[in-house]
Amino acid sequence: MTAGETGEHVDLVIIGMGSAGMVAAEFAARLGRRVVVVERHRVGGDCLWTGCVPSKALVAAARVAHHSRHADRFGLPPNGAPIDPAAVWRRVRAVRAEIAAGDDDPDRYRAMGVDVAIGSATLTGPTEVTITDGHDAGRRVTAPTILLCTGSRPAVPSIPGLEEAGYLTSETIFELGDVPPRLLFVGGGPIGVELAQACRRLGLAVTVLQRAPTILPREEPELARAVHDVLAAEDVALHTGVRLTRVEPGPVVVGVVDGSERRWATDAIVVAAGRMPNVEGLGLDAVGVRTNTGGVIVDGRMRTTVASIYAVGDVVGRERFTHAAAYQAVRALRDAWFPGRGATTALVPWATFTDPELAHAGVTSAEAIERFSAGRVRVHRWSLAHNDRAHIDGSTGAVVLVEHRRRGRSRLVGAHVLSEAAGEVIGELVVAIEEGWPVSRLGGLVHVYPTIATSIQQLGGAAAVETAARYRWLMRLRRKRRR
Repeated sequence: MTAGETGEHVDLVIIGMGSAGMVAAEFAARLGRRVVVVERHRVGGDCLWTGCVPSKALVAAARVAHHSRHADRFGLPPNGAPIDPAAVWRRVRAVRAEIAAGDDDPDRYRAMGVDVAIGSATLTGPTEVTITDGHDAGRRVTAPTILLCTGSRPAVPSIPGLEEAGYLTSETIFELGDVPPRLLFVGGGPIGVELAQACRRLGLAVTVLQRAPTILPREEPELARAVHDVLAAEDVALHTGVRLTRVEPGPVVVGVVDGSERRWATDAIVVAAGRMPNVEGLGLDAVGVRTNTGGVIVDGRMRTTVASIYAVGDVVGRERFTHAAAYQAVRALRDAWFPGRGATTALVPWATFTDPELAHAGVTSAEAIERFSAGRVRVHRWSLAHNDRAHIDGSTGAVVLVEHRRRGRSRLVGAHVLSEAAGEVIGELVVAIEEGWPVSRLGGLVHVYPTIATSIQQLGGAAAVETAARYRWLMRLRRKRRR
């Protein structure tokens, strides 16, 4: 149907074709459903264009540069050749374009039978979407199920002088042609610390200003401190407990630390202070879809306050990760189309792609103590100083497992890994949490040697030995009986 025609009816309308929208569209198409996806900008969303793909491409280049510069650690000649950041940025964009032309190509979806419409979508009824601009402007589509996948965008703090000075975000930093030699990051969460370390390794002077007392405040505290120490050792200037007050021409960022005013001069400011949901212009209020500061309000099945409309991914403000969005999208359609309920109950892990990486599943030790009380929580720690692969690779890190004990039984409730490829390692710990295993059971799983994951087996084995030690009295009793 061409732009301007009305009255079209399909099985599903998806608004937004980022990570969640793409997975939902393919899932629906493979089930033979008629699908229209409305995308106002580019297929692929934040993950492809401004998030996971470009940031990890930058991290990969920075890792190579770092290892090359410190090759003497491996008995090789170090390479201190100057780095051209602009060339790295061109490679980042090339990787992005390669993916966009492959699995994320809109024509790939059209070949599946998905109707990809270009424009902005507005809900004009509980089962109706109208495209208000773009190539398909004026088109009206109805469907029994509508799926909101509009994602999020960088949150920009209200700091006097910031707008006048200008700033970069994750949406603009990868478009730079000439990369400024000094960058100041506002925010010490995952986005800020990943990019800060990468940029420093590529030869840029980097400062990070964090309002919270620590960087990565959602992570296991001791591992977040370890990441802090790594970045500080690489000459990333980290400042925590900073209350920003203004930005002066230069630009110069002004803030207060411990009651004293501080000033930081830079060439460019990069705002990495979290994200906010894209809920504007969708007509949500008009059809009764409720929102709050976190985004669209949904239940455990990803249904909004209008039964025919579902919402998934960043726009609902839960776990803002590509893998979470894809999972939620499939579960939402499962709920809409199949018997039973598609409740989103799976544990969602995540990783911060610093070097070493920091992976997270379940609760931190502090969260567990608050939830269950200190007497019911056991924290198991294992340094990678005891891991042969870490020695081979010249890496450092640790594994921290959080166990809840109740009525004589124990189960893993939190897992945190700081290591190379920690995002690859965390998967088996997610399974252990989901299955309610005690930490000691991990000691019975045979792991390939030498790998970082061997530390999980070692830690589990140590927990099993400790448990067995509590029953030494029983062993002594059995020996006496044998005599």
